[in-house]
Amino acid sequence: MKQVRMTLNEMLRKSAEAGMRRTALIYFGRKISYQRLVHETDQIAAALQSMGIKKGDRVAVFLPNCPQFIIAYFGILRAGGIVTSTSPIYTAREAAHQWQDAGASVVFADRALAHVVREALVACPGVRCVVWTGADDYRTQKASSRRNPSSPGPAAAGPGLRELEWDHLLRSGGKIRPVKVRPSDIACLQYTGGTTGTSKGAMLTHGNLTTNAQQTADWLSGGNSERETFVATLPLFHIYATTCVMITAIHCGGCVIILPRFELEPVLEAIRTHRPTFFHGVPTMYVAFNSVPDLRKYGLHKLRVCMSGGAPLPTSVQAEFEKLTGAKLVEGYGLTEASPVTHVNPPGTSRAGSIGCLVQGTQAKIVHTLRGGPPLPIGKEGELCIKGPQVMKGYWGKPRETAKVLKKGWLHTGDIARQDREGYFYIVDRKKDLILVGGFNVYPREVEEALFEHPLIREAGVVGVPDSYRGEAVKAFVVLKPGARLSPDEIVTHCRQRLAAYKVPRHVEFRESLPKSGVGKYLRRELRKPNPGS
Repeated sequence: MKQVRMTLNEMLRKSAEAGMRRTALIYFGRKISYQRLVHETDQIAAALQSMGIKKGDRVAVFLPNCPQFIIAYFGILRAGGIVTSTSPIYTAREAAHQWQDAGASVVFADRALAHVVREALVACPGVRCVVWTGADDYRTQKASSRRNPSSPGPAAAGPGLRELEWDHLLRSGGKIRPVKVRPSDIACLQYTGGTTGTSKGAMLTHGNLTTNAQQTADWLSGGNSERETFVATLPLFHIYATTCVMITAIHCGGCVIILPRFELEPVLEAIRTHRPTFFHGVPTMYVAFNSVPDLRKYGLHKLRVCMSGGAPLPTSVQAEFEKLTGAKLVEGYGLTEASPVTHVNPPGTSRAGSIGCLVQGTQAKIVHTLRGGPPLPIGKEGELCIKGPQVMKGYWGKPRETAKVLKKGWLHTGDIARQDREGYFYIVDRKKDLILVGGFNVYPREVEEALFEHPLIREAGVVGVPDSYRGEAVKAFVVLKPGARLSPDEIVTHCRQRLAAYKVPRHVEFRESLPKSGVGKYLRRELRKPNPGS
């Protein structure tokens, strides 16, 4: 597959023209048609141009899941700008880093985050306007009468800073100046999680994202995915939800059910009420589903596919979910730098523990973890490298970092993997998370899989800790199921029955919960820090 020669703007219009009255978004029961989505996207674009936004200017979106996120995203692109999505759970320091690094000049922000914005803007003199809105603004039927559009939003720092209300932009009545945008132009700066240092902005083009949406749609239902319904409970700022839920749904002319966050009861009720066809989540969400009594009553078995990504899916969690629901749960793989999807399990022939096969038009090779070089033989473990039309241009303003991961067109993922003879791939672990115990390699995922097999363990995370004799030792962090009791010795005994001696945890620490990122990944870097509750 070559890169799709279409921009995201063209994609939205093509889907809208196929059915203007079709529902594009559902938010707390309120339906927004494609006609209204296009209209409000155009209004936002015209308002941005009136502020001076030109082709290539960066605009930040600092919003939780709500219709405004999607409208702002496509409005920025329609104006010719580049989107910088920022996690709404970021601190002022983290947000300021992104906005300053990107050179953002306008920020769309939730009023509830005014205190964070105010502090962040002290370090961002380049931001000249903040557009305020609220997550509840689209919960009522009329979005234009809730606030006086002439009134300023919450006070923010910075001399000469303009503050406007979302409704003011929608009612400004301006006209869009034509902007020539090509598929090869940058659509967004998608910042990496920063788990290995300073967060970097992956330059993803319109062609990267529309192609990956096409690849995802082809996998979901052979390219015939009109009128599909997706659930957006993953945070939309994250590339997993941006592409696999928001962009893919619009590419298909489908509908997005928007939920502010992952909360068990609202998510399950949305599934029961709206009968979506696809659900995208991370392993921790499926762990939570497995704890719900009488899970079948919510109708998850009527979902065509449940997708897991963002982190390794324990096989025991997958098996329990399928047993409890009757639904099909498959694992996929991707990374920010690849827009993100590169591998997915075919729904009919999913293999437990595998990330699946390559999506259409994508190549992969496995090379020596340290030396690189030619591809390793089938079955050998090494670093996974990717080539395809969805791979980023590089990191924004960071040519050295780009050169480290993009080599002769191949994206070096930093993940250790192997491939079997049928073309299925298996992620062993992150190269950076490798634990060296007395010269032996220990992959945290393998130990976590063993821990998840214990019927009383709900969550588990594994890291390496300094050991004067072995160099490093394995430490397990465990969250037990409600009411369960288990001793460290019992956990060690459980692992000894499943793992080689050097892989068995030498330290076990119980936690009420494990630290997670905004998308639900376990944060091993946080586990390495002292427990604030101890």
